[in-house]
Amino acid sequence: MGAVKVVEGSQAVAEAVRACRPQVISAYPISPQTHIVETLAQMVADGELGSRYLRVESEFSAASVLAGASCAGSRCYTASSSQGLLLMTEVLYASAGMRLPFVITGVNRSISAPITIQVDQQDTISLRDTGLIQLYAESSQEAYDMHLAAFKIAEDPGIMLPVMVCMDGWILTHSYERIDFLDQQDVDRFLPPFKPANLMEVEDPKTWGSYSEENVLMEFRYALQKSMDYAQERIPQVMGDLASYTGRDYGGLIEAYATDDAEVILVAMGSVTGTLKDAVDQMREAGRKVGLIKIRCFRPFPARQIWEAVRGAKVVAVLDANVSLGSEGALGLDLKAKLCGRPDGPLVVDFIAGLGGREINPLVAEDIVDQALEAAQAPTPPWAPIWVGLDASIVA
Repeated sequence: MGAVKVVEGSQAVAEAVRACRPQVISAYPISPQTHIVETLAQMVADGELGSRYLRVESEFSAASVLAGASCAGSRCYTASSSQGLLLMTEVLYASAGMRLPFVITGVNRSISAPITIQVDQQDTISLRDTGLIQLYAESSQEAYDMHLAAFKIAEDPGIMLPVMVCMDGWILTHSYERIDFLDQQDVDRFLPPFKPANLMEVEDPKTWGSYSEENVLMEFRYALQKSMDYAQERIPQVMGDLASYTGRDYGGLIEAYATDDAEVILVAMGSVTGTLKDAVDQMREAGRKVGLIKIRCFRPFPARQIWEAVRGAKVVAVLDANVSLGSEGALGLDLKAKLCGRPDGPLVVDFIAGLGGREINPLVAEDIVDQALEAAQAPTPPWAPIWVGLDASIVA
């Protein structure tokens, strides 16, 4: 083990990236991501990090630099938030299709309009179909560990996809936390230098992202799906390998908390799960059978693991910090699709909660549990999502 320090979450991420020795970093600042790339820039300027650091003119350019450098065989990294992530969308689709294994920190922040810099998960959720692997951190310590794992996951020959580590802006990036760092020697043992099987070379020409007719496009998409299927098995192995160095075993794609006898199971992602664990403890002390599933990996979606954890429950209450307007939250949609038709499966009720930084505390969690139980007992369970904390008078 290495040093133990109290640092800002952004610095913890920057330290993890530094330890992974990326050869190319491209960056365009956007709050609340800025402290990560500022810290990395200072590390390069001070000679602590031997990366090529490129200050680009937009997030589209930042992703484009990664695509080109990754094709050339470099280990690459960037970070962004909100509209910046959306500006990358075209390049991210192409990068996944070209099987380029770089790492992005997705610092969660709301999407305009109205303009806001507060936290929710609308930005990264909007990228769920790009082909990126998405991991969600509860704490800055988990974000640090996830970044160490992310490069190894991305560069696995059976995966070769971009990996996005998602962490809540402000709540994690700008708060201070005790972080256990790994020694550089341990990181180097865990993560060897990147040796791509394919890269752009004059002596051995290859093509990335070439034109395709209708007879091959489906096959390319199927290959991406198969790599995601493989990632479901490989990600827990990588995290287990990392745990042998850190002593912190995160246990897999999800974390099931007090679910064995739970009648109501809350499901959520990100930093709110820490609050929900406290809420579950309080409700259990009062005799209520409530549990929690923390989704650590959203893409690939861990349907089998979730089913094993919720199959005995009466109702699943999903807390979605996003909304697919005209339908409901993305996590709720996925759960309903995967659990639909399961014999004796629980009712899934979707709650839109925490948009724009709206507070979710133990009292809110208890109210969600009450509403979920009411929905389970209703003659016709609700199809529409339940909006938590909504002040209808504002939009009346």
